[in-house]
Amino acid sequence: MSERIIDIAPHNPLDLFGVSDKYLELIRGYFPKLRVVARGNMVKAIGSEDQLDLFEGKFSLLLANYEHFGRITERDIDQIMGAEEPSMVESSLGTPETLLHGRSGLLIRPRTENQKRLVDSAMVNDLVFAIGPAGTGKTYTAVALAVRALKNREVKRIILTRPAVEAGENLGFLPGDFREKLDPYMQPLYDALRDMIPTQKLLTYLEDGTIEIVPLAFMRGRTIDNAYAILDEAQNATELQMKMFITRMGRSSRFIVTGDITQIDLPARQMSGLKQAEKLLKGIPGIDFIYLDESDVIRHRLVTRIIRAYNNINHHSNHQA
Repeated sequence: MSERIIDIAPHNPLDLFGVSDKYLELIRGYFPKLRVVARGNMVKAIGSEDQLDLFEGKFSLLLANYEHFGRITERDIDQIMGAEEPSMVESSLGTPETLLHGRSGLLIRPRTENQKRLVDSAMVNDLVFAIGPAGTGKTYTAVALAVRALKNREVKRIILTRPAVEAGENLGFLPGDFREKLDPYMQPLYDALRDMIPTQKLLTYLEDGTIEIVPLAFMRGRTIDNAYAILDEAQNATELQMKMFITRMGRSSRFIVTGDITQIDLPARQMSGLKQAEKLLKGIPGIDFIYLDESDVIRHRLVTRIIRAYNNINHHSNHQA
């Protein structure tokens, strides 16, 4: 008799084994010749080598299914543990256009042509600028690309940053600790991450630094190696801040810069670093600019109409000037 021990950390055992070990009992039913015991974050299986090999292979697929979908169902267990060909299960976990599977089975993939262009560009360029109005999926797609790279072990960490321009880059006067001061400005990034990563795993990533969310002003002096870095709301980065951020790029790193040049909150005489970068960096190999527009809006249908109305005002203003 042999045994295998599988570490399921940082997954939540309750998600994997169900209330009162309901799912664990189903798993055991497919392997009557094995003794399967769960203790904390460890699963121990005892039996013959051939049965252990089969169990370990299928249990790994079950974990992969959980990581993709953020949940386990009885149907998942039946399909995976009862499958004669594990490769058939593997092929069903994603399609070429799928970036990843979020929580509760949410399928995360590019939903418009320009979002797909952003995904394709990020595959071949180390620095990509995604420019477009609110609701076009710039940030969400960028975060999904970063999470996928982390899951595929293409990078070791994710760094998400925004200029905290609403607080004048000075959070000291706000009540609370650093995280409490920062959260209101970084909330859209947290929202995207919560869609894509199980809660407990996300908390672990935030605590151990695998995922770091920081204001842009805190990026000075750093070199970012083996990471996926995203600068969001980049229209509110100054020229010096933009230069500072994109020159943080180290070995095996990828950067995405997202922003909306129609919503600049900087003082009137301060030029946006995003607009300057657009002028200076176009045509440099390894750098690409992807533009999204009102056709990419995936929020409420009224958002498209609102953007069109404001664009018309800007268009008339420019002609009058």
